[in-house]
Amino acid sequence: MDPITQGILGAAASQAVAFKQKQHQDFGSPSVHDGAQRNSQILLITCIGLFTGMVPDLDAFINSKADPLLFLEYHRHFTHSLFFIPLGGFFTAALLFLLLRKRFSLTFKQIWFYCTAGYATHALIDTCTSYGTQLMWPLNNTRYAWNNMSIIDPLYTLPIIAFVVCGVVYKRKKWAYIAWFWILCYPLLGVVQRERAESVALSVAQTRGHENISGLTVKPSLGNLILWKSIYEYENYFYVDAVRVVTGNKVYEGNRIEKLAAFDNLQQHFPWLDLSSQQAVDIERFRWFSQGYIAQNPNAPMQVMDMRYSAIPNQIKPLWSIELSEATLPKEHVKYIVDTDNRRNVWPEFVRMLTGK
Repeated sequence: MDPITQGILGAAASQAVAFKQKQHQDFGSPSVHDGAQRNSQILLITCIGLFTGMVPDLDAFINSKADPLLFLEYHRHFTHSLFFIPLGGFFTAALLFLLLRKRFSLTFKQIWFYCTAGYATHALIDTCTSYGTQLMWPLNNTRYAWNNMSIIDPLYTLPIIAFVVCGVVYKRKKWAYIAWFWILCYPLLGVVQRERAESVALSVAQTRGHENISGLTVKPSLGNLILWKSIYEYENYFYVDAVRVVTGNKVYEGNRIEKLAAFDNLQQHFPWLDLSSQQAVDIERFRWFSQGYIAQNPNAPMQVMDMRYSAIPNQIKPLWSIELSEATLPKEHVKYIVDTDNRRNVWPEFVRMLTGK
């Protein structure tokens, strides 16, 4: 998810556990404590969660100019593992305590508790997207993706911001509970919509006479749970469509493209490629990252593209690819390409599809 969503989820988590604790259930009630102190403490706890909720994404700074795919391997890696949550909370708490201990009215143990609560939200909400998160590292390196939410969705994020702000202003635990009601219900709605979109995609495949498809996946397009991208594999081809699911269903049919074959068949697509070269290894690294949804770009034959993402969901126009070169030395890496042109001038068409026109 985007950093704003990650941060506000962390804030909602730390705020909720603060209200849950007996000593913090009366933030908004008269007590022997000074009102200003109560105000600053709930704000402090919320800020701790806000900061910690974004901390796991510091793994994005693990990169290398020599190896452009390194950041793909390590983003949503160990910092996003369920097993790393207590450690992530501990390291964040230690940093905050060392830097700001003179301003804190909390003990280190309390800070660690709130940091861990904020940290715990990050990987789970990331797994709701289609990018892939290594939840079970180091037990395996599987990239789990539940495909029930978009990476950016204002309809999800903005209400949570409002509820968390109300929790700080009014210091009532009901706002934390309302926030968590929305935090949990919206992804569940995404699961329902995903199942509906998948059912429509299966029907489309059947109308084409594709009975034994494999690798069917549907994922929401940017910022909504209405318009979904559908990809499935049939006889070594990927078929890409868009599905709109509201009260009625609508299909925007796309095109097909040949799947990039497995490692031992790469030379069918790149006859000049040395299978022992770094470029061949990088293709397999990119296949792992893309969960197998890769193909040779017909408009740029030296590029291998990630089929999962496009600005318009029924199009085969990737947002990112890797680029090979015949002139590259055996130990040199591929180039990583981000297609910024693909994101321009697409909004009118995207809105038409989203609204069903």
